[in-house]
Amino acid sequence: MKLIRTAEELRAAVAAPSEASLSGSCSCAIGACAGWESVPEDRWPAAQMQPLGTLRDPDCHEPTFEEYHPDGTRYEAAQAPVAVAFFPYNRCGLWQCARCQRHLLRYTEFGGYYVDHRARVLDSTLITD
Repeated sequence: MKLIRTAEELRAAVAAPSEASLSGSCSCAIGACAGWESVPEDRWPAAQMQPLGTLRDPDCHEPTFEEYHPDGTRYEAAQAPVAVAFFPYNRCGLWQCARCQRHLLRYTEFGGYYVDHRARVLDSTLITD
């Protein structure tokens, strides 16, 4: 799987957004996912999702949990910046829906007694260095 290390590489990977990716419309069971949303395996439409790459560096055993919010956004905010080196992006896979061509980021949150798969539609205008 292609390793995406920089904002520039991420922008290049999603350079041609479709109309559906811009409007957020698709018949995917995952819905809009403008901010990070829980998307359990039974809602993840695996058959139509194509893996494009990973933002998780395989040489980094424990990526940082530090977040990047210079404008005071929060983790779940639809307008939160997409900063490749920061949590949760540094733990994500990049996917594309075969139906609508939307690009999605997905990672798994691990807690004491739970596993929570989360997804966010990638708005390329929010990718930051």
